[in-house]
Amino acid sequence: MFYGTSSQGDSAETYPKGFRGGACTIETENLIIGYSGYYLPEGYESPEDTLRSPHVPVQCGKVPEPSAVNISIDLLYPESARNFLLSQRLVRIVTVDDMEKELEILSAPMQQHPSGVITQAFKLSEAGQYILYLEGKNTENASIQVKVPLKVGLDWQDHFKKLFSTFLKKD
Repeated sequence: MFYGTSSQGDSAETYPKGFRGGACTIETENLIIGYSGYYLPEGYESPEDTLRSPHVPVQCGKVPEPSAVNISIDLLYPESARNFLLSQRLVRIVTVDDMEKELEILSAPMQQHPSGVITQAFKLSEAGQYILYLEGKNTENASIQVKVPLKVGLDWQDHFKKLFSTFLKKD
């Protein structure tokens, strides 16, 4: 399947790249995914009579504070990705003796995703940098690794951008 334009109308050789229509995309040599996420603000207590979820959208992996997070990954291209055996691994990046290391938080075994959608819910209890890995093999037995970055907590640049967003040039 070949896509000539993205959902934003710009020319693309494959499915859209970057931020498109509420989801962010990541492209590797063997797989293109779209991902979106939602978080539940820390300390939120749901009233008994509520009908709606208080989950707040995450913008391309930026989670403002430690919280419960729901990630949805769409296997966009190729269509055969639904038959790939893919595992998931969530790690937190920590610095030990001036070296970055990965501390594994959770993992899910390899499996196919016939619906084309992978969902994962987890709690990120500390601010910092995380990576959700999708790893496995495609139908030609080539290795696949996609890194979905998650940044928990805002730094001063994020606060500045939010405060002055109406005055900043749009990309």
